Amino acid sequence: MSDSADGPGIPTSLLERLRSAEPRIEWRSLPGSPRARRGSTTRIAHLFQEEARVVRTETSGGLELRVDAGPVGALLLLLEVDRRGPPTALGASDGRRDPEFPSGALVARWGAGPVPTDSRPRLADLVDLARYALP
Repeated sequence: MSDSADGPGIPTSLLERLRSAEPRIEWRSLPGSPRARRGSTTRIAHLFQEEARVVRTETSGGLELRVDAGPVGALLLLLEVDRRGPPTALGASDGRRDPEFPSGALVARWGAGPVPTDSRPRLADLVDLARYALP
């Protein structure tokens, strides 16, 4: 997989499919968890038959996006990559680390700060996973 003119590491044809799925995402707001950080919002993204929890934290230092480690979560991270460019840090946590994400989380950060390193996915891994969210 090579960089396309439209997105880093995302083939142009797939990027178009990802973008076309975005208007189909249905969003549901959730109250923040008791552990929620200031500037955080928690929502559920529903696409076709799958859902993903999304915790978005914006601070003066940048953006952190935590999503369920699944196809819809990967798709949401790639859509953010499409808007902002590659994250400064990308990581994943297993389900024991964060009770909000019992199946694990993918975490991307744009700006300074750490991400979990239980595993270190690459953008190519997100692309492979996001394909499963598409019809």
